[in-house]
Amino acid sequence: MSLALGVALAGVAGAIARYVVDGAVQDRTEGTFPYGTFVVNVVGSTVLGVVTGLAWYHGLDRSSRVVLGIGFCGAFTTWSTVVWETLRLAEDGVTRQAVVSMAGGVAVCLAAAGAALALTAAA
Repeated sequence: MSLALGVALAGVAGAIARYVVDGAVQDRTEGTFPYGTFVVNVVGSTVLGVVTGLAWYHGLDRSSRVVLGIGFCGAFTTWSTVVWETLRLAEDGVTRQAVVSMAGGVAVCLAAAGAALALTAAA
C-alpha cells in the first residue's frame, strides 16, 4: 500500500472518529460551550504525543508516524473549528467561554501532548 493511500485511509478513520466523538460529547452536554471539539482536540493531542514519543524514543517507523500523525490525527483534530466556535462564542457575548475555548484549549492540549510524550518516553 502506498503511503498516500495509508494517509487517506487514516484520514477517513480520523474524520469519522471526530464526527462520532464530537456528537457523543455534545449530545451529553448542555449550553453553548463546544465540549465536543474540546474533547476531540485533547484526545488527538494525546494520541499525537504518544506517536511522537514512540517515534523519538522507541523507533516508530516513518510510515507509521506519517499515517497516524498526518492521516488520523490531522483529520481527527480541528484548529479551524476551534477558531470558528470561539468567534461564535465571542459574537454571542459569552466572552469567558470564548477565552476558555481558545486559551484553555491550547493549554490543555499542550499539557495532554506533553504528558503523553513523557509517559511514552518512560515506557
